[in-house]
Amino acid sequence: MAGLSLDPVILAGTGWDDYGLVDSGHGRKLERYGNYRFIRPEPQALWAPRLNLDGADWDAHGEFVPGSDEDGGGRWAYGQSATDGGPFDQQVPGEGWPLAWQDVRFTAQCTPFRHLGFFPDMAPVWDWMRERLAGKADASSLNLFGYTGVGSLALSACGPVTHVDASKKSVAQAKENAALSGMEDRPVRWLIDDAAKFAAREVRRGKRYDGIILDPPKFGRGPNGEVWRLEEGLPDLVGTCRKLLDDESRFLFLTVYAVRMSSLALGGLLADCFADLPGVIEHGELAVCEDGDHGRMLPTAIFARWSNNG
Repeated sequence: MAGLSLDPVILAGTGWDDYGLVDSGHGRKLERYGNYRFIRPEPQALWAPRLNLDGADWDAHGEFVPGSDEDGGGRWAYGQSATDGGPFDQQVPGEGWPLAWQDVRFTAQCTPFRHLGFFPDMAPVWDWMRERLAGKADASSLNLFGYTGVGSLALSACGPVTHVDASKKSVAQAKENAALSGMEDRPVRWLIDDAAKFAAREVRRGKRYDGIILDPPKFGRGPNGEVWRLEEGLPDLVGTCRKLLDDESRFLFLTVYAVRMSSLALGGLLADCFADLPGVIEHGELAVCEDGDHGRMLPTAIFARWSNNG
C-alpha cells in the first residue's frame, strides 16, 4: 500500500525562452516574461540581490506594490525604474501578450492579484504529470482550481481533461489559451463550478480519473457564493478525490501557497486518505532557480503527491 516518504523533495524549475527568474533578494524578485521584466514581492527572498549590488535598483517594466492589508491587495506601477529612452520604457500591453511553454501557448497579463496569468513554478509539475501518464492510452485527468488552463492544456496531450474553476473570467481565458495553442479541438471540458461540489457529484456519478491536480487557494468563493477556506475544506476535498482514483490511476498532485503549513502535514493527509492504494506519497517544496550559473533556488509553495506506476 502507499507509503509516505519522510525525506522532503525539492521540485525546482529552471527558466525557458519565455520565462526566467532574473534575480531575487531583499523581499522581492525580478522576473522576465517574454520581452518584459517585472518586480514582485517575495517574502522568502531573505538574501541580498546578485545584480546591481552597487545600490542601484533593478530595471523593470513594472512593479507590483502591495497594499497595507493582508488579503493580497495592491497595484501595479509601470516604468518606475526605467531609464529615459531605454528598453524598459516600452508600455506593457494592457490586454496581455503571448508566451509559450513547450507546445502550450497562453497570454500573460498583469493581474490585480500580483501574478501574471500563470504560475511558472508549475512547469516541472506539468512535466512530471505527463511522465506519469506516458504510455496510458486516453488517460483522463481532472484539474480542480484550474485557473487559466495552462496545466489542463499540458495534460490534454495525454487524453481527455476536465478543467474546473469558479471564475468565469479564468475559464474564458483558458479557452482563449486553448485557441492560441491551436488546441481548441482537444478533449477538454471547461467548467465553471465549485471544485468541492463538482468532485462530490463526480463520485456520485461513479466517475474515475487517471490523474488529479489540485491547486486550491487559501480562501475563495464559488460561482454561487460558496466559501472556501483551505484548512477547513482541504481534508474533505482530498478524501473526495481519493474516491475518484483507483489502483490503475497514476497520480494526485496537491500544491498549497501562502499558508503556514508544513509539506509533511500535506503528506500525512494523503497518507491517511491513500493508505489502501499502491504507490508512494512524497512531499516537499516547489522552487524556481535563478537564471545563470549557480542560480539560487527561490521556494514558492509546498506540495504533496501520490503516484502509482499502474
